[in-house]
This record gives sequence, C-alpha cells and structure tokens, in this order.
Amino acid sequence: MTRWYTVVCALGLIAGCDNADSPLPLVGTLERDRIEVSAEAREILIEIHVREGDQVEAGQLLASQDPERLQARVGQARAAEARAAQRLAELQRGPRAEEIDSARARLEGAEATLLADEKTLRRTRELFEQELLSESDLDQVRARRDQSRADRDDTAALLRERLTGTTIEELEQARASLEEAGAALADQTLALERLGLRAPVAGLVDTIPYKQGDRPPAGATVMVLLTGKGAYARVYVPEPLRARVRVGMDAQIRADGLPRQFAGRVRTVSSEAAFTPYFSLTERDRSRLAYVAEIDLLGEDAAGLPAGLPVEVSFPDLETAP
Repeated sequence: MTRWYTVVCALGLIAGCDNADSPLPLVGTLERDRIEVSAEAREILIEIHVREGDQVEAGQLLASQDPERLQARVGQARAAEARAAQRLAELQRGPRAEEIDSARARLEGAEATLLADEKTLRRTRELFEQELLSESDLDQVRARRDQSRADRDDTAALLRERLTGTTIEELEQARASLEEAGAALADQTLALERLGLRAPVAGLVDTIPYKQGDRPPAGATVMVLLTGKGAYARVYVPEPLRARVRVGMDAQIRADGLPRQFAGRVRTVSSEAAFTPYFSLTERDRSRLAYVAEIDLLGEDAAGLPAGLPVEVSFPDLETAP
C-alpha cells in the first residue's frame, strides 16, 4: 500500500509540474533488502535463538525444528547403505568353498535319487505290462521320476553358478545400489541438518511470524532478515528526467521526521517504465511515465535508518546544470 501511495504521489507531482524539465524533488521511501528464512519441513519449532531487532552473522543459528522424524529416516537410510555395501562385498568375494562343496554334494544326492527312481519306473512298467499294477500306479512312479530329474537339473545349475562366480552385470547392479543408498543417506542427512535454520547472510532480524511450539508448513517464512549495509531510497524518476539521472550520480535525501539531509549515490535506474498507459504514447503521455531508481545512502549515520520512511531526493548536478 505504501509503495502504491508513493507512486501515486510521484505521478501527481509530475502531472502538476508546468515545467517538465525542472528537477523536482523525487518522492519515494526508504527500503532495505529482505531475506526470508523458510521452514525446511513441517516440524515443530522447538527453539528460537534470536529476537526481533537482533543483529546476526552469516551462518548463525536462528531457530531449530524437531529432528526426531528425520533422525529416524537417517538411521533407515544408513542401514540401507550398509546392507548394499555388504551385498557388494559378498558378490566381489564370490562363492565360498563350503558353498561349492555343498552344491556338489546336493547334486550327487539328486543324481542318486534320480537313478533309483529310474529303476523303480522300469520295474513298475514291467509289472504294468503283466497287468499286475494299474495305470495310476505307473503314472505315480513316472511323476516321481520326473520330479527327481527336475531336482537334479536345478541342483546342477546351482553348482554351475557357484563354480562360475559373480557376473559383471551383478557387480554393476550392486555398485549402483550402493551409490543409490549413499545418495539417499546424504539427502536425509542434509534435510536433518537444515532443521537448524541459519542466517544465509549477515543482517538484522526484522520479523518472526511464528513462536516456539508452532508447526509451520514446509516452505513457510519463519523469519525475515533485513540485509545490506543499510537503507536505500527507492524513488520514481519522471520521464523528462530519465535521460539525465545516471548510475553513480550524487544525490541528497531528506527523510520525514529527520532535520538533516543525507548524501546518496544512484546505484540503479530501471530501463523500463513502471507505468505505460498506452501502446502508442503522445508527448503528453510520455511525460507521465516513471522509472524506478534506487539510491544508496552514504555514511555510517545512515546505516540505522528504518525502512518505510517517506523521502524526497534531489540531484545537485541537475540543479546546477544550465
């Protein structure tokens, strides 16, 4: 609302000026750069370490959120990484001699069982041909022989796998699984660390919307910092003066409620007008355009000025120009 009111006043001054080339005092407000510190997760604020108005340094701990949930997730991710590492080590080592001996013994037993079932099937077939046994008896013996043959083949394949060892593809899959588990652990660890909300830059604590015990949504602004060396003036330059107001130009700033003026220097001037009423502008319309300019206040005594104060800005170079 304050900024819109400032713009309206600026346009009113421009519109009411009979001589558009005269350098009117430009109106605006004092501003400070704002940094919003957001909640990383929807967790309770268990402690707020600063108060409004405190000066903080970059990296200083501002507030802490409840870490229990993410600590559990970090433990889960660490266990998954350990399991993946053990699996990779197992594949790299290859089968043990005991496993090979066990597979070979199982194969010998399976072959002996198959041989016995083959003999039983032959005797049963002879008895069936002599009509001493039924066809169902023959089918049962044949099915038992087929199962023994399948067991023998399966055990033989297991022995071949033990003798061949781990394939390259299995090793690559195991390495990829370990890298995936490591990345998941790093992600959860970083999320846990960020539950301690820290100042990204040095600044002044402006507002703290939440209090200890609140549970802000993820991404909600928990704290607002005012950064930079101090306040700067944001004013609106009328179109007739735009070409003469340049970056680096000296300025004089007067703030409401303060008896003295402050020296300043133009740091930016917008290249686009804040308001463009029509696509095709007449000469009268062009004089109503305004361009945003930001002017740094110089001197240590200007560093503590609060944001939001209305200001008037003049340019000595423009006043002395012919």
